[in-house]
Amino acid sequence: MNFLKSSARITVKIILVLLFTSTVLVCQQPTEKLSSDSIFVMKKSPWGAVLRSAVLPGFGQFYNESYWKIPVIFGTGALFISGWVYNDNLYQDNKDLFINSGDDIYKQRRDFYRDQRDNFTIYLVVLYLLNLVDAYVDAHLYDFTVEEDFLSGASRVNVRFYF
Repeated sequence: MNFLKSSARITVKIILVLLFTSTVLVCQQPTEKLSSDSIFVMKKSPWGAVLRSAVLPGFGQFYNESYWKIPVIFGTGALFISGWVYNDNLYQDNKDLFINSGDDIYKQRRDFYRDQRDNFTIYLVVLYLLNLVDAYVDAHLYDFTVEEDFLSGASRVNVRFYF
């Protein structure tokens, strides 16, 4: 249990350091000037999407206009939270039964449900980190289009739906 707490603290610290240092690096201006016709400006900020998703999971996907991903994130998070609550309740029940009776079967069940609860904690952390990575990658690829297939010479169609 101490390992999970310390690894969670370390993970949060690493994410915060990366966010702050990347913000400083992104804000630096280039020293050489390019001609105005060769400058590409991204429509979506990748680190802005990450910060939005860090504050509220799914908000970075909203910013990137990937609306279908929001219910997936919330639904998976709700599933993991309900699993955590379910296993925590069973853990508490078996802990009380073990304290009152001293029977080994309650101790084994208590340990099992504690392990299951801890697994759901790990699942929630992984979901949160995948949410951040998805927001970052989706913002980077927001402007990506394929206009011509160089192998066959055929043009491709880029379709985007706006609601």
